[in-house]
Amino acid sequence: MLIAGVDEAGRGPLAGPVVAAAVILDPARPVRGLRDSKLLSEIQRDRLAPRIRDRAIAWAVAVADVAEIDRLNILWASMLAMKRAVEALAVAPDAAWIDGDRCPELACPAHAFVGGDALHAAIAAASILAKTARDAMLCELDRAYPHYGFAQHKGYATPEHRSALARHGPCPAHRRSFAPVAQTELLLVIDVQ
Repeated sequence: MLIAGVDEAGRGPLAGPVVAAAVILDPARPVRGLRDSKLLSEIQRDRLAPRIRDRAIAWAVAVADVAEIDRLNILWASMLAMKRAVEALAVAPDAAWIDGDRCPELACPAHAFVGGDALHAAIAAASILAKTARDAMLCELDRAYPHYGFAQHKGYATPEHRSALARHGPCPAHRRSFAPVAQTELLLVIDVQ
C-alpha cells in the first residue's frame, strides 16, 4: 500500500506562501533521522531534504500564495496547498496521512494525525520538504524585499519583522488578512492623514 505523508509549513508567518509537501517513502530505501522538521536544525533539514527527494518513490511540493491566503484564510489555503501537493505526486497514493486534525478533500482516503510528523516517517519527510522549500522561498523574497529580513525570520512576527513593518509598511509578500499587517496598514493610513 502506497501511503503519502502530507504536511505544511508556514501557517503562522505574516508573509510568504503556505507550502505543503507530499511524500511516498520507499521502504527499500529508508532515510535515517526523519523527525518533525521543527525538532531538526536548519543544517539537519538541509542534509535530509535531498536524501528524501532521492530515495522516495514520489514527492511533490505545492503552495497557496499570499492572495489565496488572504482570500480563503490560512486554514483553507493550507488545505489547498496540501491537496495540490498530493495531486502533483508522480505516483498516485492509496491513502494520505495528514499532519493535523483535518484533511483536505482528496481522490484517495485521507487520515489526520495530530502530531503526525512525530508519529509517521512519511509525514516527517513531508514536514522537512515543506519547511526547506518554504525557507528557500523566503530567502528569495529577502532578495526582492531586503528591508524586512525575510531570510532571517522567514516571515514570522519577530520583533525585527514587526519593526520593519512599522518602518516600511507591508510589501506584496505580506498577508494583509493577518492582524499585525492589517494594523500596520491602518496606522500608516492614519499617519498619512
